[in-house]
Amino acid sequence: MNAAIETQTKLAVASLHRFVGKADKGLLDDDELLYLVIALKKVPQRPRQDKPLRIPIPHPIYAVDNAEVCLFVKDQKGEGHKAAKLKVREERVAGISKVVGVSKLRTKFESHEAKRQLCNSYDFFAADERILPSLPKLLGKAFFKKKKQPVPVRLTGKDWAGQIRKACESTYLFWSGGSSLTIKVARSSQSEQQGVENALAAISAAVEKVPRKWAGVQALFLKTADSVALPIYQVLPDAPTKIEQ
Repeated sequence: MNAAIETQTKLAVASLHRFVGKADKGLLDDDELLYLVIALKKVPQRPRQDKPLRIPIPHPIYAVDNAEVCLFVKDQKGEGHKAAKLKVREERVAGISKVVGVSKLRTKFESHEAKRQLCNSYDFFAADERILPSLPKLLGKAFFKKKKQPVPVRLTGKDWAGQIRKACESTYLFWSGGSSLTIKVARSSQSEQQGVENALAAISAAVEKVPRKWAGVQALFLKTADSVALPIYQVLPDAPTKIEQ
């Protein structure tokens, strides 16, 4: 990792903590999320992918024992939903506050207002990886605007608790199909050092997934939902290719 990036990351995280502290009158109770924004030199020539890439971070953004997690499960005409709820209860899967079957998403949460309320009711959303492709249409825009897209968990095995914990202790890169990527990296309630370590871990892992890696990155920024984007790395645009006459 470039030493200049580490220095700028430390400065940016410190500035964002001060910004959140002032906004909350010196308190960090609102627990703002910090985001890493990766500006790409070119729009990737790949289709939008609904299955995100998991990125391990040293300090979890969501504590599984305290998080309010909503789990979307595979069912058919309501069958499978009750079995999933029973399994969660019997195995005491930490963090799961609500289990919702796909069939209920189509009926009970059909309206935009119902989707918006569902989005606002939970900290984190996970989904059986088998149903992930069908969720964007069922959930609508609210989840994507608030960057609460469900992350995949494997529920075909026995260790549901381990899958949920693994999901909560990671962050995710969603391929949006655009020229930038946004990744959650920390919370303002975490220490500045934890925020820096998370951001640097996310940068290292995410850049490896970018086409051409560092050669494909135009700039890196850190921000909260309401702050300006603070640059931590920038390069000049590539010179246009000359066309021989």
